[in-house]
Amino acid sequence: MRLIMTDTERKLWNALRNRQLHHAKFRRQVPIGPYVADFLSREHNLVIEVDGSQHGGPRDALRDKRLAELGFRTPRFWNIDVLTNLEGVLEAIFHALEETKTPSPRPSPHGGEGEEKHCPKNFSLSRERADCGGLP
Repeated sequence: MRLIMTDTERKLWNALRNRQLHHAKFRRQVPIGPYVADFLSREHNLVIEVDGSQHGGPRDALRDKRLAELGFRTPRFWNIDVLTNLEGVLEAIFHALEETKTPSPRPSPHGGEGEEKHCPKNFSLSRERADCGGLP
């Protein structure tokens, strides 16, 4: 866990803190199991990640999969998008928060038969995600 934010994280944090976006409470640098989320809205099960050039590999894909298994959606944004198009990033986060207004479907009564993959939505500015089983 890092105490000092990067410039990019600070810019996004200034826009998320104090319930400024969709009245959602965000916390920063939150431990979730073995991982540390850049930003988390527990009430919306939403983890926001801000990534530099070292991200995007199999390790991040596994991390996103594990977080999805715990019920979290994890939109990721490149540093450059936060720095140059904060409004677009915030719009994507706003839409992710809006999606949680719809109740989650009940679990299958068939004990997982036909289990579907839970993959994050692709936002116009979110990073390209790992393969989600043939989704467009």
